[in-house]
Amino acid sequence: MNLSFKSYYNLLAEHIRPQKGRFTLLAVLLFGSIGLRIFAPQIMRKFIDSALAGEALQTLTWTAIAFISIALIQQVVAIGVTYIGENVAWTATNALRAELADHALHLDMKFHNDHTPGELIERIDGDITELATFFSQFALNLIANGLLLIGILIALFIEDWRAGLAFTIYSILTITILSRVKDIAVPHQKARREAEAHLYGFIEEQLAGTEDIRSSGAVGFTIRELFRHQGIVLTHNRLAHFKRWIIENAMGFALTIGGLLAITSGYWLFTAGLVTIGTVYLFVHYINLLEEPFWAMTHEIESFQTIGACVERLTEFKALKREVKNETGKLIESHPLKLTFNDVTFSYNGADAVLNRLSLNLKAGSVLGLLGRTGSGKTTIGRLIFHLYDVNEGSIKINDTNLCEIQLDSLRSNIAIVTQDVQLFRASIRENLTFFDRSISDEKIVNTLEELELGDWYRSLPNGLDTELETGSRSLSAGEAQLLAFTRVFLKNPGLVILDEASSRLDPATEQKLEHAIDKLLKNRTAIIIAHKLDTIQRAEDILILDKGSVLEYGNRKELAEDSNSRFHQLLQTGLEEVLA
Repeated sequence: MNLSFKSYYNLLAEHIRPQKGRFTLLAVLLFGSIGLRIFAPQIMRKFIDSALAGEALQTLTWTAIAFISIALIQQVVAIGVTYIGENVAWTATNALRAELADHALHLDMKFHNDHTPGELIERIDGDITELATFFSQFALNLIANGLLLIGILIALFIEDWRAGLAFTIYSILTITILSRVKDIAVPHQKARREAEAHLYGFIEEQLAGTEDIRSSGAVGFTIRELFRHQGIVLTHNRLAHFKRWIIENAMGFALTIGGLLAITSGYWLFTAGLVTIGTVYLFVHYINLLEEPFWAMTHEIESFQTIGACVERLTEFKALKREVKNETGKLIESHPLKLTFNDVTFSYNGADAVLNRLSLNLKAGSVLGLLGRTGSGKTTIGRLIFHLYDVNEGSIKINDTNLCEIQLDSLRSNIAIVTQDVQLFRASIRENLTFFDRSISDEKIVNTLEELELGDWYRSLPNGLDTELETGSRSLSAGEAQLLAFTRVFLKNPGLVILDEASSRLDPATEQKLEHAIDKLLKNRTAIIIAHKLDTIQRAEDILILDKGSVLEYGNRKELAEDSNSRFHQLLQTGLEEVLA
């Protein structure tokens, strides 16, 4: 692997360009700081030569004051450089975090099925934090020390061309060594970052399943797996540190040679009478100053190993493309929606078909009851309607328009789903109901809550719509959370609603409330009801029964119920819940 500086800059270029003013100021301060550091030893040389020549005390005093003043100014400029550099870096990387978070949210569901939230957190936050360090410290220090190196060599040439030439050759050789070894630890650092992402993903998964792990006696397995993941991180960490040790020792050897060169050349020039004692001090000071950028470059290049791995991972992540996308397609302009499946075949992994040549025709305003055993493909139908996945064969149409030709935002704003597992966020009631859409008025929210018989519950909230919910649904009962999910749908006003076993785990009293909400929800809307209970199915005009992804039975509910040979009739006789469980 050979990453160029351009690879690093390209990742943040879009977010750095708006900060041109700060960059200009940063460059001015940076050049000023370097100039002061190179100029300060010149004053000290003058002080030494003046003292040896017996100059007046007043001259020495003013020279000393000038040296101290420049040193103070240099510190102030250095503080300004650090502050502006950090500000620019964190502004850019925070914008990059937002960009990558948005990118992740728009990636296909297949990507999210293959990657845990812990992995994404480590990539979007952990890797970008390293990148912020790169731009606020590494890049800044590398540029500053590179300029300091050039300035020192120019100053040495001005003092004596022989000394300038010798140390220019030495610097070129040292930089060549650094450039040769700078990437040797990157593969191990990348592997370490990947291992850490897997570790955080494992921890996130285990913490989410704490209750099941403890009740099943699987704590021992979790601890063993934790040690295994940590062992992998440690292995890659050792290899990376060993390669960094090689870099440090190579630079230590080069700087030892430089020190010997400085002592030898300074002694030779002084004994030959070519320079004064003040100039010898100047040489020694510059050579010591020359070690600073080399050591700084060495330590920054050690960090470069980690940063290089982060940049490669972030670049790969940013390059991921969506398979499902349509930003400029047709808009859905009429309600309720008509839905058509034409010979749809779909597989998550490309091998085992979850749906096989499925066809259905759902008229606008009608209700379809969808039945089938677990794993028959019921939930998959909902995912395909939302265009979370592309079908392998066949087509899905909304209002006679192919799903692939409809703008995604328009499609998803006109379809809603309510499941038995309601996702609530650590935010206010208002934000949970509107999904952070501030265009929905409080009056509309309150009226909808009253319509869904949640008025008493709303009035009991300590801060009304501003009441904060905890993460998940721990601050609400299952019934309240379910009714809030229905409120979301009413506020969205979709043309097609999917109820995915929405009332399967509720108590009878809450279920009765929910039944009233469903009656209101289905009015003038097309609906698909996935259910295990007969009461909900009675609303359906048509029934579709799936078996292993294929249509087992499809037809008018009343006709199927009266046909003694139909599968639906048998389910009604034997008990729907028992047969489909």
